[in-house]
Amino acid sequence: MPAAPTAPTEPDPAAPSPPTGRRPLVLAACGALVAALLAVAALAPLPYSVTHPGLTADVLGEHAGEQVITITGAQVRDPEGELRMTTITATGPDATVRLSDVISGYFAGDRAVMPRESVYPVGDTTEEIQEHNTAQMRESQNTAVTAALSYLGMAGDGIEVEVDLGDVGGPSAGLLLSLGIVDLLAGDGEGGDLTGGLTIAGTGTIDADGTVGAVGGVPLKTQAARRDGATVFLVPRDECSDATADLPDGLRLIPVTTLEGAVDSLRALAAGESVPSC
Repeated sequence: MPAAPTAPTEPDPAAPSPPTGRRPLVLAACGALVAALLAVAALAPLPYSVTHPGLTADVLGEHAGEQVITITGAQVRDPEGELRMTTITATGPDATVRLSDVISGYFAGDRAVMPRESVYPVGDTTEEIQEHNTAQMRESQNTAVTAALSYLGMAGDGIEVEVDLGDVGGPSAGLLLSLGIVDLLAGDGEGGDLTGGLTIAGTGTIDADGTVGAVGGVPLKTQAARRDGATVFLVPRDECSDATADLPDGLRLIPVTTLEGAVDSLRALAAGESVPSC
């Protein structure tokens, strides 16, 4: 026989109700846990460095009381304008950078937050990093001399060039140092100044064959350049898009790929002719 249908049942009003206060307690506990995690994240040190526009130095003049480029064995011109190499400053490798620094740096225009390994790719201590940066600058100076004298066809003329930028480290001044040597020895090649009397700034590594390389930190360097009076900024072509970000008013960008191209652009600029732009 088929089973008799089961009649629907109603809850027993006398039965105890399930607890209703547990869910708010669970939510409160979760909220407290999230708040605790956020607090830890806000206070925990992060692997970043905070960078700012650094100093600039006219390679045709003095830095820290010393002549930047000293040439013996050839007649040296008296330049009119300026060629300013640019730098950034950064918190040290052992500095504490927290979440609040990263967030504020992201929205700030006068500083940037960069992965620490991109700022300090070599070395774990301040001493190791300084040694590495000094070695890079020394190599960059020697290469800049080679590139400039080769460009001028004066490599075998017995000319001696000494470069002194004090404690400035890294390879990013190579292009400006080469241009400084060219300007001091030959100017624009027609008796005038390679800068056309302007304050020119820039950045970029240099190879012995005159190839210009990218460096990083360009948006901050453009700010430093404009702060110190530059109206033109030479930038490695591969970093044009970076350079146009937050570009200061009154600063003109000229992309370069070689020392020869940079010299040609400066000559054209001084003559009022068209020059490349980013």
